[in-house]
Amino acid sequence: MAFSDFDFLEKNFIHYAKEDTQSKYANKDQVPTTPNQVKMMKELADQVKDYDLESYYNEKTAFAIGHLAANTAGVAPIGFFAHVDTVEFDDRFPIRPQVHRDYQGQKLALDEANGIFLDPEEFPDLLTLKGQTLITSDGKTVLGTDDKAGVAGLLAALKYLHEHPEVEHGDIYVAFGPDEEIGLGGQRFDPADFPGVEFAYTLDNGRPGDFEYETFNASAADLTIKGTVVHPGEAYGLLVNATTIMTEFLAALPQDQVPEKSRGHEGFIMVTDAQSSVDSAHVGLIIRDFDWDEFLAKEDLVKKLVASLGEKYGPDRFQLDLRRQYENIYNGVKDRPYVVNLALDSYEKAGLAPNVQTFRGGTDGNFITKKGIPTPNLFNGGGNYHGRYEYVTVEQMDKLAEVLVTIADEHARQSKEGQDKRPLEKYW
Repeated sequence: MAFSDFDFLEKNFIHYAKEDTQSKYANKDQVPTTPNQVKMMKELADQVKDYDLESYYNEKTAFAIGHLAANTAGVAPIGFFAHVDTVEFDDRFPIRPQVHRDYQGQKLALDEANGIFLDPEEFPDLLTLKGQTLITSDGKTVLGTDDKAGVAGLLAALKYLHEHPEVEHGDIYVAFGPDEEIGLGGQRFDPADFPGVEFAYTLDNGRPGDFEYETFNASAADLTIKGTVVHPGEAYGLLVNATTIMTEFLAALPQDQVPEKSRGHEGFIMVTDAQSSVDSAHVGLIIRDFDWDEFLAKEDLVKKLVASLGEKYGPDRFQLDLRRQYENIYNGVKDRPYVVNLALDSYEKAGLAPNVQTFRGGTDGNFITKKGIPTPNLFNGGGNYHGRYEYVTVEQMDKLAEVLVTIADEHARQSKEGQDKRPLEKYW
């Protein structure tokens, strides 16, 4: 049974999916990095006014902000985030969503001429979507499920609240953000745009029922190695080969703590790029771990390896730039379990079995949590994110809308009757 307006959901998703809002890291000094993101956010700021929200576009942060006033007293404000940008893709082709009604699990030709098929044998989750309205790309671009599905679900929830004033809720703030895919949007968010908000949720990737309040702690490192070039015929005791030193450094990294050998709650150190000559070498690394102490230990390991090589070859030959990227959302919610338990209660009330997962990545919620607003991640539906095989169903976006309304309603109820004081349960 539909919770919200299916035609409204489908129309909004397709409309916004067609807009090319990819973010581009090469333009990182622009806010936001592409002009079409501004166009979409201003359009959203105008649209939500139809549902009783006050809204504006923040030119400094590039967030579109909406505020739905409370219809009952004594309920702390909450917030929801959806991002408008998509990953970069081949923009020679326009985005053309394809609608497959009453999908029955068959193999779909997205771009038959180029052999692009959406096949349940390759993507078995498609078999769980029988009878639903499936939306795909045409096989030439991404669809934009990440995060246009979150946008569409949030709009449907706001429309529902507008049409059902009997649903009690406190102040609700919504933010449509830029540049999430390149890790810049959440860093720029200004908490002053969410006055009094005690917690929020991102509506990013995941199937209905998925919930994440544990992400990686993350650092990036750049190691530059300086060699000394001498003619090889006269090199004895003089030449210092930066390539040789780089190879020594790479060999000293833990070979079992890499992405291809890590899963679940395990972290890793990944070499993302390496270039070298005799004269100089560069190594790029990312460091990831859920556990804070293990994360610090991995950072310390890299520092000690460089220091050890400095003792051997001279410290002036090495420059290590180690910088924090984001911190685990769990660090900000572990002492505030209500934000987690409210979501899990709301899932169950909406008929969803919660599927709590560790998120092997990061979201805007990492940065927003660090700013003092604990922000775990719900879901947006769909699957095969970041590629031409992306999909979503209208029914999955409808379930997101139902969960958002349920969270607002349940938060109002618990605020009046007394917030649940259960501790945070670990699921890993």
